[in-house]
Amino acid sequence: MTSLLAGILNPRDLIDKVGLIGIWLIVFAESGLLFGFFLPGDSLLFTAGFFASEPSSIPSELHLNLPLLLVGCWIAAVAGDQVGYAFGHRVGEALLQRPDSRFFKRRNVEKAQRFFDKHGPKTIVLARFVPIVRTFAPILAGVSSMRYRTFVTFNVVGGTVWAIGLTLVGYFLGQVQVVEENLEIALIIIVGVSFMPVIIELLRARAEAKRDDQTVLEALVDDD
Repeated sequence: MTSLLAGILNPRDLIDKVGLIGIWLIVFAESGLLFGFFLPGDSLLFTAGFFASEPSSIPSELHLNLPLLLVGCWIAAVAGDQVGYAFGHRVGEALLQRPDSRFFKRRNVEKAQRFFDKHGPKTIVLARFVPIVRTFAPILAGVSSMRYRTFVTFNVVGGTVWAIGLTLVGYFLGQVQVVEENLEIALIIIVGVSFMPVIIELLRARAEAKRDDQTVLEALVDDD
């Protein structure tokens, strides 16, 4: 079981086994299906883009067609979130009351719920770069009956930045020799960098909260 899971989570081995269509299906599943939360979205997109750059260290049978990769991943990412939204909207509160099972853990929903409550519609974009939250955010948007037009707008933006952006980063860096020779290290760095938009947003929200607290304190002092 451990070796099977390791193979699933290793993007290079995964691409070798599932190919282009498999990449699309994984992106779709991780974007909005409950059981897709454990899949390696960020590293998979980067590695797929890396393979599309046709580095000499990769066997020719693993080389991927970049236009097909980009279009397919974008469609899969956006469609996955749409399915997640529809599922959440249909199931509603019953999802939040569902007991733990092999592929469903309430703590994952609660983590996504806290993120969603804090950032509102922007969660649909920011969550793209947060494993687990990425899968549950569109479902919670449906549960909370977020305005559909708003959801679609943020979904398209988030899907574009995530699916196309990370893939192109892998593609262009795949043409750099030092990256080609150190793919594993590059993957760690890319996954870390992908968290930056979320970190910046969290720091900004914290700064705003401190300013609001200071304003309230000053108002109380003035009243005294």
